[in-house]
Amino acid sequence: MNIILLGPPGAGKGTQAARLVDGRGMVQLSTGDMLRAAVKAGTPVGLRAKAVMDAGALVSDEIVSALIGDRLDELAPAVGVIFDGYPRTEAQALSLDDLLKARGRTLDHVIELEVDEDALVDRITGRFSCAKCGEGYHDRYKLPMNEGVCDVCGSSDFRRRPDDNEATVRTRMAEYRDKTAPILPLYEARGIVSRVDGMADMDSVSAAVADILDQPPA
Repeated sequence: MNIILLGPPGAGKGTQAARLVDGRGMVQLSTGDMLRAAVKAGTPVGLRAKAVMDAGALVSDEIVSALIGDRLDELAPAVGVIFDGYPRTEAQALSLDDLLKARGRTLDHVIELEVDEDALVDRITGRFSCAKCGEGYHDRYKLPMNEGVCDVCGSSDFRRRPDDNEATVRTRMAEYRDKTAPILPLYEARGIVSRVDGMADMDSVSAAVADILDQPPA
């Protein structure tokens, strides 16, 4: 099974992908992680990408597609794939069709995690984590039981991501609406798009995703 998880930053795609990896043995293909790994490993595609990035330019769709293709070639045909962060544009969506077809794969589901923008801003701007063990907290929804002390490891060192601010979140939401959301009609025409309430608790979202994936083929 090959699926795409869509949704703006903070919608919970990473969490749900990790649960599918653990629970179903699927492989998460995150283009950002793959790009960094290819550059570090010095693969042919990684060297091309590094040259582009060193010049201060954006990595082209061609390079990203080559990266995806290389990774798919490493996987057994029966291994399911979760595409996270790709495709982002219509051109990438069409490239993905070609990549899958060339390898005898099909795209089974496109799942969009729907969010409320104001609620998402509240979710993201309030989050922080333990700098030592990584345990996550939130200003309103999950404070440490003892103020200033991590529940898990007892550290008093906490951190916030510098981009977890309202202006950045709203900019990313606008970018998602402008660039990524328009690819949905391509998949809606094929009848493979499902939507899940991304603002629900994580277990409820996971259950909804599981229901979609467990549906018999149309």
